[in-house]
Formats: sequence, structure tokens, C-alpha cells
Amino acid sequence: MLQLQNISKQYEGKVVLDEVNLDIKKGEIVSLLGPSGSGKSTLLHIILGLTKMTHGKVLFDDQDLSHVSMKDRGFNIVFQDYALFPNLNAYENIVYGLRNKKNLTSKEELQEYIEFLELTPHLTKRISELSGGQKQRVSIARTLVMKPKILLLDEPLSALDGVIKESIKQRIHAIAKEFNLTTIIVTHDPEEALTLSDKILIINEGSIVQYGTPYEIMNFPQNDFVRSFILKQLQIKRQNIHHLFGEQYA
Repeated sequence: MLQLQNISKQYEGKVVLDEVNLDIKKGEIVSLLGPSGSGKSTLLHIILGLTKMTHGKVLFDDQDLSHVSMKDRGFNIVFQDYALFPNLNAYENIVYGLRNKKNLTSKEELQEYIEFLELTPHLTKRISELSGGQKQRVSIARTLVMKPKILLLDEPLSALDGVIKESIKQRIHAIAKEFNLTTIIVTHDPEEALTLSDKILIINEGSIVQYGTPYEIMNFPQNDFVRSFILKQLQIKRQNIHHLFGEQYA
């Protein structure tokens, strides 16, 4: 279990995160949802160890990781821009992190990840020859081979459209469930969070506004901000609301 206890962050006297508390069970998919500047990416980076908090604790399986370096936490992130090496082909990108950890992932496991993400036909392609969806799958495979304890994704669907976006969303969900992998996703899109997550943490101005299942948030919004942000501001498609939550929001 991942536990965040009283996480706060200030930049130059400005409060970015204010006493955030959160428990995430193993294998859960949790979206950090909020408008731009709400503090969700900062929270993700604190979990990863990329950003230092002002005070609070990050616990994983009862071990305090608050002062453990990013490389020693065993968490891995898929960045919004993929962060792939353009001078390497797809396969070389996938196995890049295994150079110094050769026994971390077996050949059989590596092949399983490649086949699961349907990357076999693209392994020898340069990064410039891949579509956006293929780049995202390579980035995810590169992260999976490192056997992360927690998978972190920063706006993983924002650069994708249409069918490709839906395909990647389904694969992220399938990966989390297939490998029982705790997955934390930053997104500004309520529809993504509602259709992908087990639970959603809504953040506004550095504070938790609501934390619950998609059903709870849709049917029992705790305040006007949640109601407006979810239902009005981003205008979630009516057919998805009907499919997920019934006649009340059709």
C-alpha cells in the first residue's frame, strides 16, 4: 500500500499542496484529476521522488520513503512526451534500462511485455517512424521491464486522438489488472479519469476536494466545484455518462 501523510509543498512562500493524505491499495488505478495548476503533477513528482516536499511522509508497505532517492524507490514514470531516445530503435529503447540490471527481467518476461503491447512488428523501427500510439506503447514497455513497484503516468493520453487514445487507455487498464500493478495517472480530463480509474482524487488549489470511486463522484459530488468541473466545464459525452452511470445523467 502507498500512503501519503500530510504532504505539503511550498514554492517561494506559495502553497502548492496543503496537507494531502491518501491511501492507495496494491493494484488500484488512481487518477489525480484537476485543472491546470491544481498541484496534481507536483504530487506525482513527490511520490516519484523527483520533487522534495516541504513536509509530510511517503510510505510504501510501511517503509518511510520520504528521504529515499528517486532511483532507490523502485517507482517508474511514463512522461507525457514519451522521453524516448531518437537515435535508438524501438527495441533498444525498451531494453535501455536493463543495461546495468541484466537479470531484472527474463527474456520470457520481456517477450511477454512486447507481445502484450503488440510491439513485435515495430521493434526495428526508429522512433521517428512510429506513430504517437506506438511511441506511447514503447514508453510503457520500457517502464514495465524495470519491474516498477508503482507505475506513474503523467498525462499519458493528452497527445493522442480518437481510436488510438481509446486503445492506449484500454491497454493501461489491462496492464494494471494483468500484472496487479498499482497505477497513478495525472490527467486534466474527467472522462479519462472516470472511464479508466478505480478511484479518483480531485485536487483544486493544492487541496483534496474529493476522493472516491467514479460512481461516488458522479452520483455524490461533495461540492459545487466537483459538480461544475466534472459535468459542466469539460462537458463529458452524454453517451459515456449513460453507459457508466445510468439514466440519471443521460
